[in-house]
Amino acid sequence: MKQLLCATFEGIDASSVEVQFTATKGLPAFTIVGMANTAITESKERVKSALLSNDFIFPPKRLTINLAPSDIRKEGSHFDLPIAALIALGNYEGALNDWYVFGELGLDGTVTENTLLYPIILSLANQGIINRAIVPKTSLSKLSKIPNITFYGVDTLSDTLNLLRAETLPEATSRMDSFDFSRLIHHEKAYYYHERYPLDFIEIKGQEHAKRSALIAAAGMHNLLLEGSPGSGKSMIAKRLVHIMPPLHNNEILECAKLEILEGKEPSFTPSRPFRSPHHSSTSASIFGGGTHKAQIGEVGLAHGGILFFDELPHFSKTVLEALREPLEDRHIRISRVNTKVTYDANFLFVGAMNPCPCGNLFSTTTACRCSDIEINRYKSRLSDPFLDRIDLYVQMHAVSAEDKPSVSSHQLHKKVREAFLRQKERGQKSLNGALSDAEIAHYCPLNTETQEVIDQAIGRFGLSFRAVSRILKVARTIADIEGKENIEKGHLLEALSYRKR
Repeated sequence: MKQLLCATFEGIDASSVEVQFTATKGLPAFTIVGMANTAITESKERVKSALLSNDFIFPPKRLTINLAPSDIRKEGSHFDLPIAALIALGNYEGALNDWYVFGELGLDGTVTENTLLYPIILSLANQGIINRAIVPKTSLSKLSKIPNITFYGVDTLSDTLNLLRAETLPEATSRMDSFDFSRLIHHEKAYYYHERYPLDFIEIKGQEHAKRSALIAAAGMHNLLLEGSPGSGKSMIAKRLVHIMPPLHNNEILECAKLEILEGKEPSFTPSRPFRSPHHSSTSASIFGGGTHKAQIGEVGLAHGGILFFDELPHFSKTVLEALREPLEDRHIRISRVNTKVTYDANFLFVGAMNPCPCGNLFSTTTACRCSDIEINRYKSRLSDPFLDRIDLYVQMHAVSAEDKPSVSSHQLHKKVREAFLRQKERGQKSLNGALSDAEIAHYCPLNTETQEVIDQAIGRFGLSFRAVSRILKVARTIADIEGKENIEKGHLLEALSYRKR
């Protein structure tokens, strides 16, 4: 028995698959076993044609391909190349066990790329179970960005066979060690960013309180809720926020590219974080992911590392809003189905926007509100207290005035975010302030006697929950970082308290 290695998706992570081959006595036949999907079973015809086109003569034996382990569903046309290579190698006695082989075959034996290759190989690399791989040459521009893997690009089945039989391997494809973007260096680690702002905060007039909250939200990845009349600039702030987010590490850029591919896009490999803005009529499955046999990733998973923006927040279904509480707290989402259970990372910055009442004019100084108290209470009651408890920053935006002027640009805000980011890294934090655990809060957010008295008074006056206190401390820590202060001071804590919805 001979074997090569390949892989398949199991949820959002890849699992290694052994492609095993035997040729036994019996009536001539060609069988593939091991829970293969239609794309793999159809590969028999592609493999036959590719082999016959390259002057291979099928032996009069029973050929069996087994995809192990057999209890995992396999999918993808990238199994074509390892299957054909094992059959063509015949009686070759060389070692093959540590070779990963990926590629879809054309009928003439040419090797073409598969859209799943990048996320599969990136997942294997993150698990540390792949060292070298044979891949389509057309995929090398994307795959070579994945570190710690030696790639060999091939154009045809013959190139693959020559490579597997070679006693001395040719020079591997060179890997790209870094990206060509502006960067911050901390402890020899590079964090990349760009200074292009297609949507700029300088275009927003007035709303200084909301701009300040956007700066704090970006610097610490804190959840933000904007409430204001229609046209006050809520969506403008949310769409500009993504361009002033903290820099990305090399691995984070690769993860963003993986999410782009899972969405069906061509990966950009830029330090731009994702921005997802589902409509309020979206189904629960489209937002959180789902599926009967295979749990597909949803908007919450695709927003990982970036922003999830819910415009017209109270119009989202109660089911969606309550289900959102888990990823807002735990920063991952679990999808349970009869046939599968999958956990997706969901470490995103949540931004919500809402009107103060159904007609939107409650805060207006020029237009009378048409809503009754019952309608306003019903509208606002769609957001439960446990949901609002997970919001770090709540801002009421005032109506637009003729005196409002532009004040600060995205370039200026982004510079402050990068400075706060470095301060968090210099303290030894693995995550930004918004994702600190309880133990990390105790370590990185110490309070002196004066600040402890402030938080104790706030607990008694406002009936703050333990979660609310933790979030206030994390916001105060970010405000101190923006101000360049080593410790949380009374002013930082009072500002953090002012952003709590009461």
